Amino acid sequence: MARMVRAQQLLHTQREPAPARAAATVLLMRDTEQGLQVLMTRRSASASFAPGAYVFPGGGIDPADARAHGLASRRATQSDLHLTQAIAAIRESYEELGILLARHADGTLADQADIAALDRQQPFATQCQARGLTLMANEVFVLAHWTTDRDLPRRFEVPFLVARMPANQTPVADETEQFEPIWVAAADALARHKAGDFFMIFPTVRTLQRLQHYTNVDAVLQACAATEQPLWSSCPRAGWLAGKEARYMECDLPYGELALVSPDGQIVHTLDWQSQQPVPLLQNVMRLTAPNPGYMTGPGTNSYLVGDPRTGYLVIDPGPADPEHLHKLWRAANGDIRMIVCTHSHPDHSPGAQPLQALCTKPPPILGLPSAPTARAACVFTPDRTLHNQELLALTPKGLEPDWVHTLKVIYTPGHAANHLCLILLEDGLLFSGDHILNGSTTVIDPPDGDMTAYLDSLDTLSAACVQHHIEFILPAHGYVMGQAVDAIAHLKAHRLQREAKVLRAMQTLPQGSPDDWVALAYAEVPPRMWPVAKRSLLAHVARLEAMPP
Repeated sequence: MARMVRAQQLLHTQREPAPARAAATVLLMRDTEQGLQVLMTRRSASASFAPGAYVFPGGGIDPADARAHGLASRRATQSDLHLTQAIAAIRESYEELGILLARHADGTLADQADIAALDRQQPFATQCQARGLTLMANEVFVLAHWTTDRDLPRRFEVPFLVARMPANQTPVADETEQFEPIWVAAADALARHKAGDFFMIFPTVRTLQRLQHYTNVDAVLQACAATEQPLWSSCPRAGWLAGKEARYMECDLPYGELALVSPDGQIVHTLDWQSQQPVPLLQNVMRLTAPNPGYMTGPGTNSYLVGDPRTGYLVIDPGPADPEHLHKLWRAANGDIRMIVCTHSHPDHSPGAQPLQALCTKPPPILGLPSAPTARAACVFTPDRTLHNQELLALTPKGLEPDWVHTLKVIYTPGHAANHLCLILLEDGLLFSGDHILNGSTTVIDPPDGDMTAYLDSLDTLSAACVQHHIEFILPAHGYVMGQAVDAIAHLKAHRLQREAKVLRAMQTLPQGSPDDWVALAYAEVPPRMWPVAKRSLLAHVARLEAMPP
């Protein structure tokens, strides 16, 4: 279980999100000469949820849906829950659009005569049973699972299901909840939404973004049938970006930061990158991004201030020797800086340490690991005191206030640099990862100071530390806060090993080739302008591969 951030360190008073009601949505699909199309309708302008939006048919799950299992065909691998959801989707398709996913005893599909004989206002399953119809729940598959955002007053737990549209039926909207049934390709719906004449809510947009990569109905159904589980699940979060609400899934870069700052989902956090003032993340953590954006630094180098007025502050990575940036750090701490820690000696992390120290009336010690002899000339760094692996750095209030102690544990993590370290804020379950883990990119491993085997081993070290200390969030030196720490580290290691496999294939394909030749193959999807940088990590992979026993 992940450690919860201490309640007193949260920036905002938390509230309980509205309970989520069980519902089901179905994407009815067909193949055309123009490609895959999906059936959508426009919700009533007076609807209580998503008024005027184009949606897929669906609605709440009724108790009668669970009682109708005996009237439905089911797959051997289809759970009771998924069967109930499929029945609900079939019922809603009929009630809202007059589409009947059912078969007669001889296997023939229900047709317009069957649809005309049913009454949308009467119990659905009872009418189907009277006509000898079996619901085609075995032909309805789970595509995704969405939970309505925590900030909204009406919330739903909604599986997004998929099924093939019966060829002999025509959708007819109920003209009360749904209007204007329309067949549309995912790409066309997205283009119209962007143009402003086809309004869709966030889950619909994101679902269509993924659906547009499938060429036909069979491809979608086969992908869903292969797992019997949602291809993705999400409970979106929202923040402010460029003055507007912006929503994100778990796979999006800002999601973890929104989860840290506002666990209950209130829309209170601004995501715009700026270097003018610190961004509060918790009561005891601020981030000030240095004004050094670039393709190697992303939005800039993140300097972190840990602590509060009771304890004073510890600065992690003061960044480059930029006077304005350092003065802002000093002012944010009200001059009360107790320690300065550099995660490593690279020029966007450590040069600001001594100038920041000089600003303080009582100069704090500069802590870290001295650069190794393998470091480049611009990366030479000598701390006032060398930190030791597993050492604890504590910020303690003057009074007996144990709940306001901030303890940082040092974790030695060579790989990106020989003198790289990370820090864990034990009381709140936070990992300050320096350049070892970045949000939105993979760090460069530049031999000889960088070492790929050491880097991968350090990932294992960090993963074990996250499990030991129940770490949920990673605060990198570049990019937003990341959530799901253990999963993020596992994904990063898998990505590195997949890249290494590409490097090995490139070497085997061109055994007499040069690193420049191998980069073009192993990093083919990376823009060529980035190949000189990628070449550094490739050389680290090559050194690791060559050191492996035959």
